[in-house]
Amino acid sequence: MEGKIDLKKTYKELYTAKKQPSLVEVPALACLAVDGSGDPNSSQRFQDCVAALYSVAFTLKFSLKKSRGLDWGVLGLEGDWWSEDMEAFAAGRKADWKWTLLIVQPDSVTDAEAAAAIEAAREKAARAKIEASPALAELRFERRPPERAAHILHLGPYDAETENIERLHAFIASNGLRLAGRHREIYLSDARRTSPDKLKTIIRQPCTG
Repeated sequence: MEGKIDLKKTYKELYTAKKQPSLVEVPALACLAVDGSGDPNSSQRFQDCVAALYSVAFTLKFSLKKSRGLDWGVLGLEGDWWSEDMEAFAAGRKADWKWTLLIVQPDSVTDAEAAAAIEAAREKAARAKIEASPALAELRFERRPPERAAHILHLGPYDAETENIERLHAFIASNGLRLAGRHREIYLSDARRTSPDKLKTIIRQPCTG
C-alpha cells in the first residue's frame, strides 16, 4: 500500500510563488491535458474541457486508491495560453486565444493507468446516457519535460494581470534570459466561489539563457 501523498508539498516550489518575481526550476510533470480555443468566459468548449479534466482526474484518483492504495488531493486547474498572432494575445482579443488546460498528476501514475481512467470516464458517461463531450474524447495524458521559468503571484481579477506579466518579463530580461514557451497560469482559487479581487493566480513564464 503506497499511502497518501501531498502534491502541493511534493511540488512546493511550484505552488508558493510570491508577489515578487523569482526563478523556479520546474521538474518533469505528469499531466492530464486537453486543448481548446476562444474566449474562456463565453466558450462552451472551455467549460467542457474543465469538466472532462476533473472527471478523469477523480476517476484516476479513486481507481489507484483502490488498486494500489495510492491517494492524493486532486490539484487545481492550470492553463497554457497563446495566440497565433501574439499581438492579439497581448491586446486581450480573447476570441483569438488558444489554450491547453491541464491538471498535474503524481509522477508514479503510468500511461496505462491514465489511459484506463480516461476510458472509464467515457464509459461512465455512456452508462449515464450522457453523450461524451469532444473534450473527453480528446483528453490525453502527457509527461512534460523539465524547464526553467520565472513566476509571480497575482492577486485580483484575471483581466488585471497585465502589470504583473510586464514585471515578470522585465525580471526575466534583467537576469540575462529570454522568453521561451507559453504563458502559463496556475489557479489557486476557485473562481466560482471567490470574488474577483481575492483571486490568487500564479503567472509563470518559461525562459532560457
